Amino acid sequence: MADTEYCRRTAVTGLSVSPTDATRLRELVSEWKRGCQLAVNEAWGVCHTRSEVQQLAYDELREHTDLSSQHAVLATHRAAEAIKRAGESGTKPEFTSPTVAFDTRTMTVFEDRTVSLTTTDDRVRCDLDLPADGGYQSRYLDGEEWEPAKSALRYRDGEFVFHLGFRTPKPAVDPPTEGATVLGVDLGVENLAVTSTARFFPAGELSHRREEFERVRESLEATGTRSASRTLRQAGYRTDQFVTHRLHEIANGIVEEATRYDCELVAFGKLAEVHDLLPEADPFHEWLFERLLSMVEYRAAARDIAVVEVNPEYTSQRCMECGFTHPQNRDVEAGHFECLKCEASANDDYNAAKNIAFRCVRRGPLSSRGLGAAACALQSGVVTPDDGFTPYAELSDPPLSD
Repeated sequence: MADTEYCRRTAVTGLSVSPTDATRLRELVSEWKRGCQLAVNEAWGVCHTRSEVQQLAYDELREHTDLSSQHAVLATHRAAEAIKRAGESGTKPEFTSPTVAFDTRTMTVFEDRTVSLTTTDDRVRCDLDLPADGGYQSRYLDGEEWEPAKSALRYRDGEFVFHLGFRTPKPAVDPPTEGATVLGVDLGVENLAVTSTARFFPAGELSHRREEFERVRESLEATGTRSASRTLRQAGYRTDQFVTHRLHEIANGIVEEATRYDCELVAFGKLAEVHDLLPEADPFHEWLFERLLSMVEYRAAARDIAVVEVNPEYTSQRCMECGFTHPQNRDVEAGHFECLKCEASANDDYNAAKNIAFRCVRRGPLSSRGLGAAACALQSGVVTPDDGFTPYAELSDPPLSD
């Protein structure tokens, strides 16, 4: 099963670690940071995909670090993610955060609430430090539907904290029924996401936080003291937490919008094409798009809503009112769309979101039974190829905004 076909959760817990095991884990943290940095140094300006960085840097890590073979692979993957998030014009990532990735080859979770972890020496086996009542973590540790997945060990203020990952297959989503309505979603740089129902999710704060962190990192790295390194780790952790939290909020908002407008489908532009159509987007934005799509997919599946990707080409240039398509319909700098033919005007991202939904309708059946989207949801009604615009009789909830 493909990795994208799972729902994921994280259970955060402390670890009860003996002095000897603590030394081994600290040594692993040190080698992990060194390995990630070696991989970045090899791949920076050369490549940024996991497979490419692994092929380029794996032998270097095996030769010059004490990481196990699988941890060397994971370190190259972490380096690839960091390069992608830094962006083509960004600062080369520096690994100072005391965080190590684990997968099912480098950790084993036992029924007695202990975990075995690979180190640079022997494996260590530690007790999970859980609340007396088991806490929320027990639903994943005890639930048969959840299995351990990629996790992370963090060493902060002399303590080890384990972010234990779990996954379960996404709920099966029935094919959309005949006459299904689709919600279109346009992805962008200024607005991370805009729906065909005119709900906007701005990207400004995400970009600001990232730029702010880059400035702090440059200053602290120039300082070079132990205190500066500790402050940098804390700043990086807070930034990551903020970005992840905001992506969860946006994913929830998109699925809420689909539910509110009785949509059985959510349509995105295919990410590969979106990247090509947004020259101003850097690898950080590509990472945001991928994470957001993944979050929407598993949330939507839980509500029996399917998520599809359609070709986004010309969706920013096509007039939703008359169908006239021309590059000059769109003023990119002003964020405005105005049709040269019929003079209809709208926000350019909103116009693109409507076209993405309509393209999902026009492309035909989405299942072998010939069922698929028949209408695209707008803020005040639905649009179909045959009947045109039909206003809603009534919506129970007021419009939402972000």
